[in-house]
Amino acid sequence: MKKILVTSVAVLLLVGLMPQGEVQAARANPGGPGGLLVGCCFGVRTAGQWNEGKDLHFRDWGRLIPVVNIVLAVWDGIQAYEGITTTELAEEYGSNFF
Repeated sequence: MKKILVTSVAVLLLVGLMPQGEVQAARANPGGPGGLLVGCCFGVRTAGQWNEGKDLHFRDWGRLIPVVNIVLAVWDGIQAYEGITTTELAEEYGSNFF
């Protein structure tokens, strides 16, 4: 478990250190290593949004942390029960995430 966490943090740091021009070039061409990592860690729906140029929300990053992921899953379930839509989420967090 520690190896997975350390590897995830290392990958995130390396992606954060990439020059912004390369990140924008990667976003212009869907898929690739970024799409692979996002798909493996967060699922196909998030990977599809990533390939469309959307950013990852703090709830997505929180899924990588044990115990926090359970809290976020319950939070998402409660909001789904209340009937929240992606339009409302885009208004709250910005269209770059949803």
